[in-house]
Amino acid sequence: MKPGFYTIMSAQFFSSLADNALLIAAVALLMQANAPEWMPPLLKLIFAFAYVLLAPFVGTFADAIPKGKVMLITNSIKILGCILMFLGTHPLIAYAIVGLGAAAYSPAKYGILTELLPHDRLVAANGWIEGLTVLSIILGAVLGGILIMPGTAEALKNITQFNFQTAAHAAIFVITFSYVIAAIFNLKIPDTGARYAFQPIHPLKTTQRFLTHVVLLWQDKLGQITLGVTTLFWGAGATLQFIIIHWSASALGMSLDQAAILQGVCALGVAAGAITAAKLIPLKKAMSVLPMGILLGVGMLFLVLIHEVKTANVLIICVGAISGFFVVPMNALLQHRGHVLLSAGRSIAIQNFNENFSILGMLAIYALLISLEVSINTVIILFGLFIVCSMILVILKHRHTQLKLNVEALIGEEQPNGFRIK
Repeated sequence: MKPGFYTIMSAQFFSSLADNALLIAAVALLMQANAPEWMPPLLKLIFAFAYVLLAPFVGTFADAIPKGKVMLITNSIKILGCILMFLGTHPLIAYAIVGLGAAAYSPAKYGILTELLPHDRLVAANGWIEGLTVLSIILGAVLGGILIMPGTAEALKNITQFNFQTAAHAAIFVITFSYVIAAIFNLKIPDTGARYAFQPIHPLKTTQRFLTHVVLLWQDKLGQITLGVTTLFWGAGATLQFIIIHWSASALGMSLDQAAILQGVCALGVAAGAITAAKLIPLKKAMSVLPMGILLGVGMLFLVLIHEVKTANVLIICVGAISGFFVVPMNALLQHRGHVLLSAGRSIAIQNFNENFSILGMLAIYALLISLEVSINTVIILFGLFIVCSMILVILKHRHTQLKLNVEALIGEEQPNGFRIK
């Protein structure tokens, strides 16, 4: 890998670490305010809404200037949201601002990979960056859980001589520094020299052009499979994050800080699966991991049978490993295909739009089910069966496509539109 790749990974690690720790702190603030049980999922929902709302514009923005600068600007927006939460802004509003920064950060973060590396290195690059991202999720969840403990807040008070209002406010104080470290790495990201045709940002025309590109990627025989799979995966994954919090309290009697560590266990499995996929699955064989999606849904169904912490850890780390092994090749293939058909920034923006639209839908359904007092076991069964049935349909569609197309030949294409090297 080129040296700039490791700088990108470092910036992504600290920014993602802060995102995930801040989510735990925001949930703690809502719980301290005795917010209803359906409100914590809205944190993720409103975060995802930013991706959907800004999708027509962030791809163009990511392609307009060097992506290192884009990452610096958008990380600064995250810092603003974090500070506002610390100063007492409602967690939903403050985390929405962080979501605005994240929505614009993502096309630059992933788009720069297609500019910096050849297509045959994308699975490996995605494996490393997803593995490191998941490591940041592990540490972010664990860090958030540790920071919201009363003892931690007291220790920080003694060190800083600052009278924190709550343990969650002490956590947010520390989390801000992780965003600052990410910003320092953003300054060191090299300019790849990639330049794209100028695209003026006019709200109506930009949205129309974006929707045209969405249709283009969905109509592509290879793009529609990978886009469908990643859309399903991220929607289910975001929902699973809150299912684990609710289920661990119901079935295992865990507190929020303990549930945060359990999320870290799941993320540890994802990291292991992602790194394994990076080593074993070349880009041209990415479609071979599709059956793992069915296994993921089946693994979720087994949660309802678990009532013991050690068994739960084993099952959750296995579900995480399946997830990581499954999604990394799909992500890499979608990025390559989108780069061929469109551009780095725009294709990632389309991916984010679809994935976060899925997150919005699934979290809205989850929040509705919880508000209707549907049992968490019933919710788990419904989501598990949905994943299994959806993946069966995707596999059948892919087999039909294979009869008509040489998929490996499509993967080998390298003709990005509107792209040139300076």
